Amino acid sequence: MTTYIFFILGFFILIKGADILINGSVSVAKKFKISSIVIGLTIVAFGTSMPELIVNIFASAQGKTEIAIGNILGSNIINILFILGISAVIYPITANKNTVLKEIPFSLLAIVVLGIMANDIIIDGQIFSSITRIDGLILISFLIIFLYYIFGITKSVEDIVVKDEIKVFSYSKGVFYIILGIVGLIVGGKWIVDGAVEIAKFFNISESLIGLTIIAIGTSLPELATSAVAAYKKQSDIAIGNIVGSNIFNIFFVLGVSAIIRPLPFNDNLNKDIAMTIFASVILLLMMFIGKKRIIKRWQGIFMIIVYIGYIVFLVWSK
Repeated sequence: MTTYIFFILGFFILIKGADILINGSVSVAKKFKISSIVIGLTIVAFGTSMPELIVNIFASAQGKTEIAIGNILGSNIINILFILGISAVIYPITANKNTVLKEIPFSLLAIVVLGIMANDIIIDGQIFSSITRIDGLILISFLIIFLYYIFGITKSVEDIVVKDEIKVFSYSKGVFYIILGIVGLIVGGKWIVDGAVEIAKFFNISESLIGLTIIAIGTSLPELATSAVAAYKKQSDIAIGNIVGSNIFNIFFVLGVSAIIRPLPFNDNLNKDIAMTIFASVILLLMMFIGKKRIIKRWQGIFMIIVYIGYIVFLVWSK
């Protein structure tokens, strides 16, 4: 019973730790006169992916690779179908041209690359499939290319970025927040992974199902909060950019780091979840060209939510 309590508390501490870490990092960055756009596209982007990263680090270190991979696939699916769907229901989402022509295709490329790397048995005739350390380094290399692209567009978007008020603390308080946030992430992440393993054993279900559902939903709460609030404020670029950027970071950064820590054996059963992630990305891309271009309407958001619910029902039924 205590493990389950810590499991639930772990999500709260993990999310709060990420929030505190972002606040402290942003404050210190402003002290060093780093521009708001660079802060938004790097520190905040990394920060919202920290819950997935910390959970995956613990899962990888403990050899719980189904949790690590399931967490990322589940997070990316919920990001597109559920969170972006909710955001579109709140207010129709309008994407800019760069997002449609470059960033969404790049997120689709990310999951296709992962699918190729993870299927050594099918593609290369190996005895078993895994995401190796070399694969992890390749994923990180793709991340560097994406970061290069981000910094390349900062000048062109500098004038149109909505600048929210940034709290600037004293240097010592900012550093304290960073340390406190990291501690929260570590404690919360460990409790979540330990709890997930116990739940899987108790209910005799696969760890991948826990990763694809409960953990994925919990670690995606920062994206949900960010995109929902952005949609309510009619800030479409933030609502959709947060989701697409998070999906790219999850695969190239989080899964890349996880594989470098320890190679991730790949269960072929996860191929259907990779296929679902590809399907969700294709749906998002197609919606940019259905009806009025580059707009996700409310009815499309409802459709995405229904597809996600159907996917969860299928997961529970098939596992």
